[in-house]
Amino acid sequence: MKFFQSKRMITAGRVLAKILEVGHWVAEAFMIAIAVCAAAKPAWLRYLMSVNELGREGAIAAYGFEVEIAAAGGIHRTKLLIFAIAAAVLFSLMAMIFRNLYLILKRSEHGTPFQSDNVRMLREIGIFSISVPLVGLVFSWILLLAVGVDAVEAHVSFSGFTMGLLVLCLTQAFAYGVELQKDADGLL
Repeated sequence: MKFFQSKRMITAGRVLAKILEVGHWVAEAFMIAIAVCAAAKPAWLRYLMSVNELGREGAIAAYGFEVEIAAAGGIHRTKLLIFAIAAAVLFSLMAMIFRNLYLILKRSEHGTPFQSDNVRMLREIGIFSISVPLVGLVFSWILLLAVGVDAVEAHVSFSGFTMGLLVLCLTQAFAYGVELQKDADGLL
């Protein structure tokens, strides 16, 4: 139990959060490159991805937003373009979640976690978590409008709502902790 309260646990969490943040920014850049290639130079797509590397029946997914992009003889470029833009937004939201987690752990390493900035960043994590399935839903509608109802098979997972609501509730507990911390500091 002491490990979870130790500096090593906070340091390990900070390192992991920073790695995941940077990884998501790299993934976002990769999705932007795929979007540019799908829009401007489709021949370059073969250097970035292959239909043979796609999962279930030519579908690709990012955080619960799944789109089938396989077409006769290759990849459906419009679907891929819309998916890549959506995935870039999703990866940037997740990068911001891990950035805030890193900053919370960094601020809490030498002091109390009950700080108003930590409460704000925790609230942002909840909002970003709720935004992930909303982005998938919006881009599903955009996909339906761009390609047509008969040509689209897209799936959206709404598990981010649950996580976001949980984090927003936890934010209330941290806000109360900030008030208690201020009261305790005022007594000293």
